[in-house]
Amino acid sequence: MQKTRKFSDKILLVLKGLAMGAANKVPGVSGGVIAFVAGFYEEFIFSLKRINLNSLKLLVNGRFRSLYYYTNSKFLLLLILGMVISYFSVSKLLDYLLEHYELYVWASFFGMILGSIYYISKDFEAWNKKNLALAILGVIAGISISWLEPAAENDNLWFVFFCGIIGVSGMTLPGLSGSFILILLGNYVLLLVDSVNALYDTLAQVAVWDFSFLENEERMRLLQVLLVFTAGSVAGLVSLSHLLGYLLKHYKNATFAVIIGFITGSLGVVWPWKEAEFRKDSEGVFMFDKNGNKIIDNYDRYLPDVSDTQTWIAILFIIVGAGIVLWLAWMENRNKVEYA
Repeated sequence: MQKTRKFSDKILLVLKGLAMGAANKVPGVSGGVIAFVAGFYEEFIFSLKRINLNSLKLLVNGRFRSLYYYTNSKFLLLLILGMVISYFSVSKLLDYLLEHYELYVWASFFGMILGSIYYISKDFEAWNKKNLALAILGVIAGISISWLEPAAENDNLWFVFFCGIIGVSGMTLPGLSGSFILILLGNYVLLLVDSVNALYDTLAQVAVWDFSFLENEERMRLLQVLLVFTAGSVAGLVSLSHLLGYLLKHYKNATFAVIIGFITGSLGVVWPWKEAEFRKDSEGVFMFDKNGNKIIDNYDRYLPDVSDTQTWIAILFIIVGAGIVLWLAWMENRNKVEYA
């Protein structure tokens, strides 16, 4: 049954979707963390879990009202609306900020994850030897992922579908960045930059009744890639939500322990003080992708220079990032008290 939501709650849910969309776009940051800290992670997972055979039967039988309530569609649609708005607005702003103020962007997200770890851990009361061991395994897994080397770009449609399944993991698995996984798979630029830009350009042309893109082979290829990637994302979202729904129902504390560990391990991915290392061939010459961009191999992380003013500004952004997360958590707790 769907919750009764005030107008302000609906706006807040759209803003949470906007934050999730922005987080999913940044390599190393997980939109699932936003859902987890903002207090709607379980509702999100169990709502997605309702996309099953029963919902398909309701759709086929034309019982749209029942389908709307069964799948908690009000909640999902408001969240998705925020993500869509983010994808064509905030994510564009993030691209600009990452290009010109990279250190401060990474610092903000590092602070958000620190705030998330604090908030989640302080209320977790099921610490025992087993859950502590699971949390440590989560930390190790999170750190290990940050040291993997990226593969080369691959536009094979079956692989693109697989990328969709894996890439959407950042929405459902707090601490696992779908964008960073796509970098490791070699398809971040293809799937989250080139194909999205192709869709944006296509929509702009259609708006003025220009269909010349139909004759553009490269544009059509990118649109096909985006379609397959979207299909893979939907399949991954539904399948992962069923798995996580089962784990949360039967092994909630153990699952939370792993998530806390995984989020902690992801700090290595978003460490602000780092420089991109670009791939070189056997002769030491930089390698480029199809668009002439250098291929990122990994990041060289280093300790900050405490005598540098930028370091202290970055620390301020870390504090601001943590504050944003704790504010979101406070807003969610206040709403729970009002509905209690």
